Amino acid sequence: MRKALACISLGLLAAASGCAGGRRLEDRTTSPELPASALEVVANLDSPPGNIAVSKTGRVFFTFHPDGKPAFSVAELVGGQAVPYPDQAFQHARNGAPYFQTPLSVRIDAKERLWVLDHAGYGRGQPRLLAFDLATNRLVEQYDFPSRDAGLLSMLNDFQIDPSAQWIYIADASPIRRTPAIVVYDIEHRASRRLLEGHPSVMPADFVIQAPGRDMILFGVYRLAIGIDSIALDKQGDYLYYGPVNGDRLYRLPSAALRDPALPAPELAAKVEDFSAKTLSGNVYLSDMEHSAVLAVGQDRKLRTLLKDPRLRWPDGFSFAPDGWLYLTCSSLQYVVFESKATIDAHAPYQIFRFKPGAIGVPGQ
Repeated sequence: MRKALACISLGLLAAASGCAGGRRLEDRTTSPELPASALEVVANLDSPPGNIAVSKTGRVFFTFHPDGKPAFSVAELVGGQAVPYPDQAFQHARNGAPYFQTPLSVRIDAKERLWVLDHAGYGRGQPRLLAFDLATNRLVEQYDFPSRDAGLLSMLNDFQIDPSAQWIYIADASPIRRTPAIVVYDIEHRASRRLLEGHPSVMPADFVIQAPGRDMILFGVYRLAIGIDSIALDKQGDYLYYGPVNGDRLYRLPSAALRDPALPAPELAAKVEDFSAKTLSGNVYLSDMEHSAVLAVGQDRKLRTLLKDPRLRWPDGFSFAPDGWLYLTCSSLQYVVFESKATIDAHAPYQIFRFKPGAIGVPGQ
């Protein structure tokens, strides 16, 4: 199993975050299984990265986190340098042509297409999915979400692609409206559905995120409270695993149930299973931003700590890569959210790392 944990774009969050207060989650890390020397620096960046996807040929793609005020949004790492992908023109508004608004999450499917999920400034623009053929670097798919599935103040934050390259499962973290949900997209039929909105498994609990150097209580008043963000598929695509950032439980349900439009909402909700404990944020591979760690949870439903290192400043996006590597971005959001450009620049460089967790995953996922 694998997961690429998405980062959280927070530029408008104070309008609807929880009031200050809340519980602390106990430290669930243990002695790490891997030494800190197992963590390799892939790139040092001027702006914090968001999510990452590595192709089966080793090409590295990632987003720059929108709250980091980057010069451009989507990049390919070429010779250790971030180069605008697919080109510079796509990074800015252009008349009558698609462009990147606020992209955050990227994945590569079995057909070697790079998919980019764009929440469009919390739904103030046009939320959409874009896919690029990696053989030609040309745009080959575009889907604009209807407002019923991703309306104003939604936040399509992270996603996973079925091994068949037929279905995409998306987390709407909805940090402002506080109506998180799962959105399912059928690629062949170009149709989407919004599911499990407001279900307890997607809603944030009253935990306080305590990142190194900063409690995530904005302006001393608003507690950062984020719903479903983590989202993962097993290798066969049989189960979807997910959980809210401000939550201590990981859930799963059969992906076939999500794909069945005839299944009544109560029956879908009944199939949700409380799978295991997790840290604040979390997935099958868990990033613990509170304790600068990476953990994993297996079918025994027990947490294992793989790495702990102070260099892991808000570990965030994951992608498997060839030769057993797992790539990892660190977005350092405690130095980014509601901070000035001068403060963000002062905490540079921001890193992309990689390590070998001992499990082999599918590149791009």
